Amino acid sequence: MNAQIITIGDEILQGQTLDTNANYLAKMLTDLSFTVERVCSIGDTKHSIVNTLDLSVGKYNLILITGGLGPTSDDITKKVLADYFDGELVENEEVLADVKKFVEARGFKLNDLNRKQALVPTSCKVIRNPLGTAPAMLFEKNNSFLVSMPGVPFEMKQIFEEKVIPELKKIMDFPTSCIKIVHTYGIPESMLAERLEDFEKELPDNLKLAYLPSPEGIKIKLFSFGGHQKRLCDLIEEQVKKLQNILGNNIFGFGDDTLEKVLAKELIAGNKKVSTAESCTGGLVGHKLTSVPGSSAYFCGGVVSYSNQVKIQTLGVKESTIENFGAVSKETVIEMAQGALNLFNTDYSIAVSGVAGPEGGSVDKTVGTTWIAIGSKDEINAFVFRFGTRRDINIRRAAATAMHLLINIIRKEKS
Repeated sequence: MNAQIITIGDEILQGQTLDTNANYLAKMLTDLSFTVERVCSIGDTKHSIVNTLDLSVGKYNLILITGGLGPTSDDITKKVLADYFDGELVENEEVLADVKKFVEARGFKLNDLNRKQALVPTSCKVIRNPLGTAPAMLFEKNNSFLVSMPGVPFEMKQIFEEKVIPELKKIMDFPTSCIKIVHTYGIPESMLAERLEDFEKELPDNLKLAYLPSPEGIKIKLFSFGGHQKRLCDLIEEQVKKLQNILGNNIFGFGDDTLEKVLAKELIAGNKKVSTAESCTGGLVGHKLTSVPGSSAYFCGGVVSYSNQVKIQTLGVKESTIENFGAVSKETVIEMAQGALNLFNTDYSIAVSGVAGPEGGSVDKTVGTTWIAIGSKDEINAFVFRFGTRRDINIRRAAATAMHLLINIIRKEKS
């Protein structure tokens, strides 16, 4: 089945707001076995909305719209949809109760603009919003189902996953599918493709493979649509085992795993704790680790030692070490890692120091040169990397690499 995603908002067209909704919905629809054939952003005008609907209704099995459902005068989507689908706006008592509860819980009184949110088209099925005031609306016309949802990303995501998908499954026959995401790190895309050349050639005809690169690693997506669900998934699991034999430690997780989630699991499983000493990453490693719920079980603290003075005074790095070898050096990160171990009394420490760029490089230490040390009570190992010239990418790669190194060290200790 095919699908289209429409995002409504002048702020998107003007570049003021990044359209994360379309990205999220495209991924979700693909996982649900829809073929997303078109994604478009349009302005908050009746002309734009109607023209787009004329080109879409009857052509796509499913049309998802986000945005344009606010209480202000520039949000006209609801009225346009009511007219287009031959309905009229009426006040819905359940939605009004939701809006009143939402507003009063925040210490405000219901006003006319808030009350306007309870107006919904008579031609739609109302899908109530658990997090906001604008409900979602489900329409049907010319063999197309259309769902209009609020544009606030966290509202849209929850209402789509918890309310819209179950509703669509009642009225649409979703095709069978199986998708498996394999997360890799520490191997460039070209080298990964080369290593998997024979693997790809031997894939069964009904399986497809895609590479999804990012600074946090390369995702390998194995997927198949149509056929018996269990057989599809069993077939993909067979291929995943082959990938594990080929790639070994370059695979760090599957599905919704991230480096920080996997590292958290490894630390918790071993009842271990970690600390950080960061220079060029500015605390990103610590931020990643604490983004996982329950991180107090394994993360004790960190030092953002951006200046040499902090490296010396807080972490105990010798002044002579920095004078003789520089802040970006094996010797310095080893002493930073030792300082974090001493300061926080942890089982492991991560230390990072590098030339993030775009300036500050030299002949010996070009932009992107980064030293990372992984410390434990038994030993400290340091590794050098040369990432590239883009500051933002270098910082993300350094943080990801540091976590991947510790994951592999912990797994090696267990084996």
